[in-house]
Amino acid sequence: MSQTSSVTAAAPSIARAPVTSRRKRSQIRGKLPVIVLFLPPALLIFTIFVILPMGEAAWYSFYNWNGYGLPTQWVGTRNYELIFNNGAFRQALINNGLIILVSLIIQIPLALWIATMVTQRIKGAVVFRLLFFLPYVLADVAAGMIWRFVYDGQFGLVAGIFRSMGLEAPFVLADKQVAFYAVLVVIVWKYFGFHMMLFVAGLQGIDKSVLEAADIDGATGWQKFHRVTLPLLGSTVRLSVFFAVVGSLQLFDMIMPLTGGGPSNATQTMVTFLYTFGIMRMQVGFGSAVGVVLFIICVTLAFGYKRIFMKND
Repeated sequence: MSQTSSVTAAAPSIARAPVTSRRKRSQIRGKLPVIVLFLPPALLIFTIFVILPMGEAAWYSFYNWNGYGLPTQWVGTRNYELIFNNGAFRQALINNGLIILVSLIIQIPLALWIATMVTQRIKGAVVFRLLFFLPYVLADVAAGMIWRFVYDGQFGLVAGIFRSMGLEAPFVLADKQVAFYAVLVVIVWKYFGFHMMLFVAGLQGIDKSVLEAADIDGATGWQKFHRVTLPLLGSTVRLSVFFAVVGSLQLFDMIMPLTGGGPSNATQTMVTFLYTFGIMRMQVGFGSAVGVVLFIICVTLAFGYKRIFMKND
């Protein structure tokens, strides 16, 4: 009797299996025309503008080439050896690491704190959101030029403040010991609004009844933030950290008009180093090697981070 019932129970599942497989095959056949229509053009564009330039850069990195004619002087891995023996490149690596560190320790917590304030039902909250987000809307080159004038030791805002207090005006961007810290201030000012808006969107997606239940249970403001709000914002925080890390590695547009990588390479990043030593000095082979190293670092961090921290998002 038990064998008969088990066979009877298994029969519907066996019957459903061919139906499910046929349904999946029909779905695939339905999507096939769309794939055939849209995939080849996208794949062609991606190959022309991404895959081929990457392959060419990797190939040129093994030559001593100035960009004119065809590369003929094969140097093997010499360009890569020169990169890691170059003090300016090591400084650029350190600077990129400091930018990432400041983004994680100062910029993202500041953005989260301000987001929790501007999402409350207070008068003028929308205006404050706009004001905090405006620096991110501003073009990077324009922001660099504005802050270069702000830091100017003769006519800038910082010089005016120091003179009003009877002090000698500093030339901030000309001081090797101070210039990079001034750049970090600009980076935090420029990009924290983007992270703030991410957190605002995440906070607006939290069910208010959960916070009301915490209030009923007598939770304090810190307890609600630490035990309710922050865990529910986990995916948003991870996404914000991802953008901060990748964006820090690609920082270029704002550095060039602000300091140009100076003084004495004190504010170089990996991308400005590539531009200064690879393109401006017509050392295309060396610059290609820098690009390959930068690409490997970015891809490793991006895919590693997504694999470890964002696999469930």
